[in-house]
Amino acid sequence: MITLYDLAASGNCHKVRLLLSLLEVPYHNCPVNVIDGEHKSAQFLQMNLFGQVPVLVDGDVVLRDSQAILVYLAKQYGDQGWLAADDSNAMGQIMAWLSTAANEVARGPNDLRLHYKFGRQLDIVAARQITERLYGIVEQQLQASGWLVGDHITIADIAVYPYIALSPEGQVSLEPYPALRQWVGRIQALPGYVGMPGMYCSAEK
Repeated sequence: MITLYDLAASGNCHKVRLLLSLLEVPYHNCPVNVIDGEHKSAQFLQMNLFGQVPVLVDGDVVLRDSQAILVYLAKQYGDQGWLAADDSNAMGQIMAWLSTAANEVARGPNDLRLHYKFGRQLDIVAARQITERLYGIVEQQLQASGWLVGDHITIADIAVYPYIALSPEGQVSLEPYPALRQWVGRIQALPGYVGMPGMYCSAEK
């Protein structure tokens, strides 16, 4: 059985939990005590030298990084639609959104949440600027299509979703972004959807 080394408050971990649930893949959840430094222990560093969650173990496969884990799960347990593996252009677009999740999403809404919820000292002006630009781009994309890539959900949506849905904890309003709110609602209405505390709950499902 798959083991997910997890942190309940992490949006990056949530995206893995969400995809596992949507794919109906059973797994064992192993919480990591980051307060006590378990993620920096010798045992954990054998799985991920960066000392970060999530880590997924599936038999002999040990994977770090939430984006990489999404690709693996989509390829191993999902149909081709999740990864758009039969369409090189769409697959490239998905990879671009995975990069956005690791960059603009991390430096924008994630940083704002780290500051306002957990007290992390960050450049809040820069984080707000990144967030506003990002949300404008996502809104424009979702006005043209109901999903980030193509006409159905892919791992691009799963990768970008958690920290946008957690915007209230970063003191960011989604009210100026109707297409984005509708997208959140579509994800939250999916069979097998699992959320986490602090997420924006869309009435547009």
